[in-house]
Amino acid sequence: MFRTSDIVLIAVMVSAAALTYKTKREAEEQLAAVQKIHQQIRYEEDTIDLLKADWSLLTQPSRLQKLADLYKSQLELQPVSARQIVGIGDLPAKALDIQDILKGREGGMADNSDKASPDGKDPVVTGGIAQ
Repeated sequence: MFRTSDIVLIAVMVSAAALTYKTKREAEEQLAAVQKIHQQIRYEEDTIDLLKADWSLLTQPSRLQKLADLYKSQLELQPVSARQIVGIGDLPAKALDIQDILKGREGGMADNSDKASPDGKDPVVTGGIAQ
């Protein structure tokens, strides 16, 4: 009835059909994952657009003017006069101390070398963790 070659060919056909089904199923799962990611991207883009619209409403000059007028007593805001705007050259120079000149420190920012600890660590600690 059946020869061995027929049985082998039937087995090859069944395994090829199983492989094709498995490949198709994995491709559909990947497609569903890609569609889910695209949906998340669209949601994030919509959220960004909504936040931009909210920001533009919150920063409207008329709204800010109303808030400034409403909270004028707490904010104590005053208009900027033209004489308050100066260039870099118009700013006064930092006064030098004679000790700074003798030690060679002319205008250094945050200079704490005279307060250095004996172990060589910076005595200024910023943040919540002391080292």
